[in-house]
Amino acid sequence: MTTHHVEYKHANATLEAYVAHPENVKQKSPAIVILHAWAGRDKFVKQKANYFAEQGYVGVALDNYGKGIVGKSVEENSKLMTPLMENREFLAERLIAGIETVKKLPNVDTKKIVVVGFCFGGLCALDLLRNAVELSGVISVHGLLGAPTHYQPRYIANTKVLALAGYNDPMVPPELTAAFAREMDHAKVDWQMVTYGNTKHAFTNPEAHDNNLGLVYSANIAKRSFTAIDNFIRECVD
Repeated sequence: MTTHHVEYKHANATLEAYVAHPENVKQKSPAIVILHAWAGRDKFVKQKANYFAEQGYVGVALDNYGKGIVGKSVEENSKLMTPLMENREFLAERLIAGIETVKKLPNVDTKKIVVVGFCFGGLCALDLLRNAVELSGVISVHGLLGAPTHYQPRYIANTKVLALAGYNDPMVPPELTAAFAREMDHAKVDWQMVTYGNTKHAFTNPEAHDNNLGLVYSANIAKRSFTAIDNFIRECVD
């Protein structure tokens, strides 16, 4: 496996993607784009890029904050994420700049791109869907599901959508899950949702152990969710 970094620009920010891909593969391969949680492009999403590269894909962990910027506390993470959450049009532009960067990578099959987002990144993945970005698939993993309220989303009906959520996630209560289901149904996209019982937020992250915030890792649910993710990706790119 080979890894490297790629710089790209948006607005006044210099951003840095982490790219992992198999060695000695000459043909273009599907890209699995990973969107980070509220801390930034940390080791978790880099590990996920490596994971997908080991399966023969090009794994790309994008950066929404800026080169080298990673939060180190709840307060720092919130300070980094909040401005983007409050300006979803700007966030969408930044995400699209990242996808355009992925498409320019020489070993990527631009017709086969799947986006996987975790927590805040799950919302980002869904916002790419809501901005009619052409993708093979979109996956939200314990993601924030709320639709933007200050602009009208646009969808591409043939984009497949998978949302994985914990039933006990305090950040995604049942009423928000129901609203998301109505949104996807109204958009007439090919969508599915898996809800895991007795499961809170950030269930795939081994470093999530904050009961007060509802951030709790579950090895069993993480295993189940990556089985679902792997199966969904194969359906999208085969």
